[in-house]
Amino acid sequence: MQKDFDSIALAGPSPGSPWDFIVNVGDTLFFAFDRSDIDPSAAEILKRMAQWLCQYSSYQFVIEGHTDDRGTREYNIGLGVKRAASCKQFLVGNGVNPTRIRTISYGAERPAMSGENEAAWRQNRRCVVVLQ
Repeated sequence: MQKDFDSIALAGPSPGSPWDFIVNVGDTLFFAFDRSDIDPSAAEILKRMAQWLCQYSSYQFVIEGHTDDRGTREYNIGLGVKRAASCKQFLVGNGVNPTRIRTISYGAERPAMSGENEAAWRQNRRCVVVLQ
Protein backbone atom coordinates (compact mmCIF):
# COMPACT_ATOMS: atom_id res chain seq x y z
CA MET A 1 0.00 0.00 0.00
CA GLN A 2 2.80 2.47 0.85
CA LYS A 3 4.28 1.90 -2.61
CA ASP A 4 1.04 3.18 -4.21
CA PHE A 5 1.12 6.38 -2.15
CA ASP A 6 4.77 6.94 -3.00
CA SER A 7 4.13 6.66 -6.73
CA ILE A 8 1.22 9.13 -6.48
CA ALA A 9 3.38 11.60 -4.54
CA LEU A 10 6.18 11.35 -7.08
CA ALA A 11 3.81 11.85 -10.00
CA GLY A 12 2.66 15.21 -8.65
CA PRO A 13 -0.74 16.81 -9.08
CA SER A 14 -2.91 15.91 -12.05
CA PRO A 15 -2.77 18.59 -14.76
CA GLY A 16 -5.82 20.81 -14.57
CA SER A 17 -6.66 19.87 -10.97
CA PRO A 18 -7.09 22.41 -8.16
CA TRP A 19 -3.93 21.00 -6.59
CA ASP A 20 -2.07 21.59 -9.89
CA PHE A 21 -3.21 25.22 -9.74
CA ILE A 22 -1.96 25.68 -6.17
CA VAL A 23 1.36 23.85 -6.60
CA ASN A 24 2.39 24.84 -10.12
CA VAL A 25 0.79 28.25 -10.56
CA GLY A 26 0.18 29.64 -7.07
CA ASP A 27 -3.09 30.76 -5.57
CA THR A 28 -1.89 33.70 -3.45
CA LEU A 29 -0.37 37.07 -4.16
CA PHE A 30 0.70 39.75 -1.73
CA PHE A 31 0.33 43.51 -1.45
CA ALA A 32 2.29 46.35 0.09
CA PHE A 33 0.89 48.11 3.15
CA ASP A 34 -2.27 50.08 2.37
CA ARG A 35 -2.00 49.30 -1.37
CA SER A 36 -4.24 47.56 -3.88
CA ASP A 37 -2.15 48.03 -7.02
CA ILE A 38 -0.52 45.07 -8.76
CA ASP A 39 3.26 45.15 -8.35
CA PRO A 40 5.64 43.27 -10.69
CA SER A 41 5.83 40.10 -8.55
CA ALA A 42 2.03 39.93 -8.26
CA ALA A 43 1.73 40.55 -12.01
CA GLU A 44 3.90 37.50 -12.73
CA ILE A 45 1.68 35.30 -10.55
CA LEU A 46 -1.47 36.72 -12.14
CA LYS A 47 -0.09 36.09 -15.64
CA ARG A 48 0.48 32.43 -14.75
CA MET A 49 -3.01 32.28 -13.22
CA ALA A 50 -4.59 33.78 -16.34
CA GLN A 51 -2.82 31.31 -18.62
CA TRP A 52 -3.87 28.33 -16.47
CA LEU A 53 -7.45 29.60 -16.03
CA CYS A 54 -7.81 30.11 -19.79
CA GLN A 55 -6.50 26.61 -20.45
CA TYR A 56 -8.80 25.04 -17.84
CA SER A 57 -11.89 27.12 -18.50
CA SER A 58 -14.43 24.90 -16.70
CA TYR A 59 -13.57 26.40 -13.30
CA GLN A 60 -15.51 29.18 -11.65
CA PHE A 61 -13.50 30.88 -8.92
CA VAL A 62 -13.52 33.41 -6.11
CA ILE A 63 -10.88 36.04 -5.51
CA GLU A 64 -10.66 36.68 -1.77
CA GLY A 65 -9.28 40.05 -0.67
CA HIS A 66 -7.53 40.14 2.72
CA THR A 67 -5.76 42.77 4.82
CA ASP A 68 -3.67 42.92 7.94
CA ASP A 69 -5.41 43.99 11.15
CA ARG A 70 -4.33 47.61 11.19
CA GLY A 71 -7.12 50.05 10.41
CA THR A 72 -10.85 49.93 11.09
CA ARG A 73 -13.02 47.01 10.07
CA GLU A 74 -14.76 49.15 7.45
CA TYR A 75 -11.50 50.41 5.98
CA ASN A 76 -10.05 46.90 5.78
CA ILE A 77 -13.16 45.48 4.10
CA GLY A 78 -12.95 48.29 1.53
CA LEU A 79 -9.24 47.67 0.94
CA GLY A 80 -9.91 43.95 0.48
CA VAL A 81 -12.56 44.83 -2.12
CA LYS A 82 -10.04 47.00 -4.00
CA ARG A 83 -7.40 44.25 -3.91
CA ALA A 84 -9.79 41.62 -5.24
CA ALA A 85 -11.03 44.03 -7.94
CA SER A 86 -7.45 44.76 -9.05
CA CYS A 87 -6.80 41.04 -9.43
CA LYS A 88 -10.04 40.51 -11.32
CA GLN A 89 -9.28 43.40 -13.67
CA PHE A 90 -5.83 41.98 -14.40
CA LEU A 91 -7.16 38.47 -15.07
CA VAL A 92 -9.93 39.78 -17.35
CA GLY A 93 -7.36 41.91 -19.17
CA ASN A 94 -5.40 38.73 -19.77
CA GLY A 95 -8.25 36.78 -21.31
CA VAL A 96 -10.20 35.27 -18.40
CA ASN A 97 -13.97 35.48 -18.88
CA PRO A 98 -15.36 37.82 -16.18
CA THR A 99 -18.50 35.69 -15.77
CA ARG A 100 -16.32 33.00 -14.14
CA ILE A 101 -15.07 35.34 -11.42
CA ARG A 102 -16.61 36.30 -8.09
CA THR A 103 -14.88 38.57 -5.58
CA ILE A 104 -15.23 38.87 -1.83
CA SER A 105 -13.44 40.83 0.87
CA TYR A 106 -12.70 39.41 4.28
CA GLY A 107 -10.66 42.39 5.40
CA ALA A 108 -8.69 41.27 8.46
CA GLU A 109 -11.22 38.61 9.50
CA ARG A 110 -9.30 35.58 8.15
CA PRO A 111 -5.60 36.06 8.84
CA ALA A 112 -3.11 33.65 7.33
CA MET A 113 -0.75 34.32 10.23
CA SER A 114 -1.35 35.67 13.70
CA GLY A 115 0.94 38.22 15.26
CA GLU A 116 1.47 41.92 15.66
CA ASN A 117 4.62 42.29 13.59
CA GLU A 118 5.65 42.96 10.00
CA ALA A 119 6.18 39.26 9.20
CA ALA A 120 2.57 38.45 10.12
CA TRP A 121 1.13 41.58 8.54
CA ARG A 122 2.99 40.85 5.28
CA GLN A 123 1.40 37.37 5.05
CA ASN A 124 -2.08 38.79 5.67
CA ARG A 125 -1.99 41.49 2.95
CA ARG A 126 -3.05 39.18 0.15
CA CYS A 127 -5.54 37.90 -2.39
CA VAL A 128 -6.27 34.20 -2.68
CA VAL A 129 -7.87 32.59 -5.75
CA VAL A 130 -10.13 29.70 -4.79
CA LEU A 131 -11.30 27.38 -7.56
CA GLN A 132 -14.84 26.06 -7.44
